[in-house]
Amino acid sequence: MARIARVELTMVDLQPKVKRVDAIQSFVSQETPIVRITDADGVTGTGYSYTIGTGGPSVMKLLEKTLAPAVVGREAEEIERIWRDLLFLTHATTVGALTAIAMAAIDTALWDLRCRRANLPLHRLAGGARSAVPLYTTEGGWLHLETSALVEDALQAKATGFSGSKLKVGRPIHEDVARISAVREAVGPGFEIFTDANQAFSVDDAIRRARHYEALDIGWLEEPLPADDLDGHIRLSRSTTIPIAVGESLYSPGHFREYLQKGACSVVQVDVGRIGGITPWLKVAHLAECFNVAVCPHFLMELHVSLCAAVPNARWVEYIPQLDEITTKGMRIESGKAIPSDEPGLGIAWNFEEIARRTVEGSRSVLN
Repeated sequence: MARIARVELTMVDLQPKVKRVDAIQSFVSQETPIVRITDADGVTGTGYSYTIGTGGPSVMKLLEKTLAPAVVGREAEEIERIWRDLLFLTHATTVGALTAIAMAAIDTALWDLRCRRANLPLHRLAGGARSAVPLYTTEGGWLHLETSALVEDALQAKATGFSGSKLKVGRPIHEDVARISAVREAVGPGFEIFTDANQAFSVDDAIRRARHYEALDIGWLEEPLPADDLDGHIRLSRSTTIPIAVGESLYSPGHFREYLQKGACSVVQVDVGRIGGITPWLKVAHLAECFNVAVCPHFLMELHVSLCAAVPNARWVEYIPQLDEITTKGMRIESGKAIPSDEPGLGIAWNFEEIARRTVEGSRSVLN
């Protein structure tokens, strides 16, 4: 083992490739905190997380003032111990998004460092369950798009070999039904259509909408209610045959346990950047496996491809490119499936020159 000798913090602000509008928000900025951890042997691991346009400076201050100083001098291989210590160090701000996002950047860097020291790719070191994972796309399903654009994107995804598309919902019911129906008619029965409400509905509205969506054979209804409405999700799950998907707005493994124990969801969409890193992500994935529930993570496809390949119950990777501007090559795709990298580490080919060029002013700091 080797102790952590240096922690370097930066943040870049990436612009999404397409306009992204859902039922509650539109975001045009993707703040991306990046952490580089170097051990006493000179091996460096790189980690990251993200926001969708707000909170990035707060995450960077938490990293700079609290988390990064706490890991300098620690044994880099003691990832579980470090994660638990950081959790208790920030007990006054957990469970919460900003703390989880900051911890994720540290934790993913430590896992990258571990993989590089072991000369293994993440998908093998974390489990090695499979060599490819099916893809579905979200990039062409945003709520502001016309129906014709949804159809065109789904047909293109199908022709590319993808197995599904996700459509945002939240328009009046008859409009949502018409949009989903048009896509279903175009792609046929063998192609998955997922829907995402982004927490926009009340319980009664969600139950009513689910009744209309059922005839369209959708793969799941994602985030139909506010994430903290556990009882509402229980009521909804009992009232519909549509699988209910949750997870991108849950920030603790314990919250996933409650949802699974109470039958409040049937698809887990745990997000590395929001659960606090790879360490808790793997706990949630294996917990879901014990309940015979699939893991279909939210966003971060460049990292989630390796984690999905590591566990046996991962079903999908969500195609939303995030890192193209700051990497030298993208995620490998073959026949509509995501292929994890066999390079040591997280499998992300960072372009550090471009990261340096795009670094947000005032966000860079180094701790020794």
